[in-house]
Amino acid sequence: MSSNDDPVAIPMIERNPSDLPRMDTSDPDTLTGKAVLSFHNISYRETIQSGFPFRKKTEVKERLSNINGIMRPGLNAIMGPEDGSRSWLLDVLAAKKDPRGLSGDILINGKPQPANFKCTSGYVPQNDVVMCTVTVRDNIEFSAALRLPMTIKRCERRRRIDEVLELLDLEKESNVKPRSKELRKRTSIAMELVAEHPILFLDDPTTGLDLVTTVDVILVMKRLSMRGQTIIFSVNQAQYSIFRFFDSLTLVASGKVMYHGPAQEALEYFTSIGYEYDSQNNPEFFFLDIINGGFPAILDTEEYSHAADKYTELSERRHQVTEKLANMYAQSSLYRKTRTELDPLLGEQRAGRSSVLEEITCATPFWHQLGWIICHSFKHFQDFTWITIIQLIITVILAVIVGTAFRVLRNDCTEVQARASLLFLLTGFECVRSLSTRELFTIDCDRFLHEHTSGYYRVSPYFLGKLLGELVPRRLLPSIIFTVIVFIIVGVKTDVKGFFTMIFTIMMLACCASSLSLFLKTRENAAAVPTQLMAVYFIFMLYISGPSLYLGNLLAGLSWIQYFNIPHYGFTALLYNEFLGQNFCTEHNTAEVSRCQNYVICTGEEFLTIQGIDLSSWSFWKNHVALACIMIILFSITYVQLLVLKKKRHF
Repeated sequence: MSSNDDPVAIPMIERNPSDLPRMDTSDPDTLTGKAVLSFHNISYRETIQSGFPFRKKTEVKERLSNINGIMRPGLNAIMGPEDGSRSWLLDVLAAKKDPRGLSGDILINGKPQPANFKCTSGYVPQNDVVMCTVTVRDNIEFSAALRLPMTIKRCERRRRIDEVLELLDLEKESNVKPRSKELRKRTSIAMELVAEHPILFLDDPTTGLDLVTTVDVILVMKRLSMRGQTIIFSVNQAQYSIFRFFDSLTLVASGKVMYHGPAQEALEYFTSIGYEYDSQNNPEFFFLDIINGGFPAILDTEEYSHAADKYTELSERRHQVTEKLANMYAQSSLYRKTRTELDPLLGEQRAGRSSVLEEITCATPFWHQLGWIICHSFKHFQDFTWITIIQLIITVILAVIVGTAFRVLRNDCTEVQARASLLFLLTGFECVRSLSTRELFTIDCDRFLHEHTSGYYRVSPYFLGKLLGELVPRRLLPSIIFTVIVFIIVGVKTDVKGFFTMIFTIMMLACCASSLSLFLKTRENAAAVPTQLMAVYFIFMLYISGPSLYLGNLLAGLSWIQYFNIPHYGFTALLYNEFLGQNFCTEHNTAEVSRCQNYVICTGEEFLTIQGIDLSSWSFWKNHVALACIMIILFSITYVQLLVLKKKRHF
C-alpha cells in the first residue's frame, strides 16, 4: 500500500535554504544540519538487583538483541507490543540508558555518537515535563535562552521562537499556560525544536491523546521531518490515517526486530512471507496481531475452563512467533539491503564501539544559567499569587494576635520571662515553617533530570537558582514580615542595631532549618521520609531548649544534644541580642517591682548568667557560626544528593 495512492498536502512555513543550519563535520561534538543515525549489532543487557541491602541478588536481562537499522531524515516510527522493547530501543538510540549495558555501534553520519549526544539532540519524554505555571512562550524562551549559544543575539532568538510558535500553531496560545495534555505536548516539542537539533526523539507522543489531537501532533512531526529533521518516535498503535505519514517503520518485540524498512512496504513484506491481510483491517493492527502470535485464533480454539493452560500456550506461541519472524527478517532480501547500506557506514568502527564517556555540555556560562533559573523560578512563584496573598494574610493575622497577646499580658513582674517566651515562640515558628520547603527540589525532579541531561544547565546553577528564586520568597520574606509585626507591637528592642541583628538571626535560623528539610527530602526515596520525622526533631529540640527558661538545668544530662540542636543556636542568639544591656528595674517602675511576690530579675546580664550564657561577644557569634556550619554541611549534602540522583535516574 503506497503513499502515492493517498496524496496528502501538509502546510509548511517557507524558509530560505540558506537559513537552514549546515552540517559541521570538523567537530564530533557538534551536531548540526541533517543527520543519519545508524545502529549496528545493538544489544542491551540490564543488570537488576533485588533483595535486602546486604544480600542483594543480581540478575541480567537481555532487553535488545542484535538490532541493526538506519534512521534518515523523515518520520521514523518504532512500533511494538506492550513489552517495553520499543521504548528500550528508542532510549538506547537517544543515549538515555546506562552505556555499560550496551554493545554494538551507534553512528551519526558514519561517525561515533558524540559523548554529549543527549545535549545535541532533542528528546520529548512521554510524561511532559514543561512548567505548567508559566506560559507557553516563557517555556520556549527558557529553552532558547539556555540551549542556544551566547553568540546568537536576542532579536535572532526571538525570531526563532516566533517561527517555532507559528510552525506548531501556537501563536494564539503563546500567552496561555499549558494545562491541557495536548498543549503540553506541543509545548514540549517546541522547546526541543527551538534548539534546532537535527535529530528529535519522542517517547510515545500520542499516548493519552484523542484521535484529533493525535493527528495534530503527527502532522506537526511530519512538518518537522519535511524540513530535514530526523524524527524518531515510539508508538503502540496508530490509525491508518496516521500510519500513512510514516516514512520508516521498525517493528520490535521481545528485544528483536521483526521488520525494518519503508513503512508503506511493510504490508507487502508480511503478505510475501505468507500472512493474509484483510482489507477491512488497519495495517497497524495487522502487524501487532502477527507479532503477538495471532491471539484471536487461539482464544477461539481454547476452552474457557483451561485458562491457565491457555495463557501459558499463548506466551509460548508468541515467543515462537517472535523467533520465527526475527529469523525470517534476518534471512530476507530487505535485511540484506539494509546491511548493504549499513556496512559502508560502519567503516573503521568494526573494531568496537567507542569508549568515550558520557558528557553533559552546556551552551551558556554559569552566571547566565543562574540568572535565567532565578527568573524562571520567580515566574513560577507568581502563579501562586492568591495562595501567597492568603499565606501572607494568615501570617500578618497570626503576628498581630501573638504581638497583641504579649502586649496585653506583659507586666513588670514577668517582663523577663515574657520576652524570653516570645523569642522562644519566634524560634518555634521558624522551625515549623521550614517544613513547607521540603519539596523545593523533589516537586520538579523529573523536569530537572530532563533539562540537565539535555544541556540546559549544570547542577550548581540550578541548585543556587532554586534557593535564591524560591527559598527567599517562600521562607525568608514571611519570616521577616512576622518578626517585624511582632516587634512593632510588642517593642522587643528599640535600637536599630538590635533590630537588624534580630532579623539576621531569624534569617539564619530559617535557612538552617530549611536546609535540614531539604536534606531529608531530596533523596530518590524522599517519599518514604515522612514529614513527621522533621516535626519530631524540632519538637524534641524545642522541648530541650524551652524548659531552661523556667526549670533551669533540669535537662543538664542531655546537654550534649545541644550540639545538634538547630533551635537552640537560634534561640540562644536571640536571647543574647535581646537581653544584653537591658535594665528592667528602672526608676519609674520601682514601686511596681517592689510589690511583685516572686524574685524579679532586673538586668539582662543576670538572666543570661542564670541561663548559662557567657556574656562575651563570641558567645553570641558562635551560634551564628554553628548555624552557618550546619547549613553549609546540609546544603552540601543536598547538592551531592542531586548529583547522585542525576547519575542514578537520567539513564
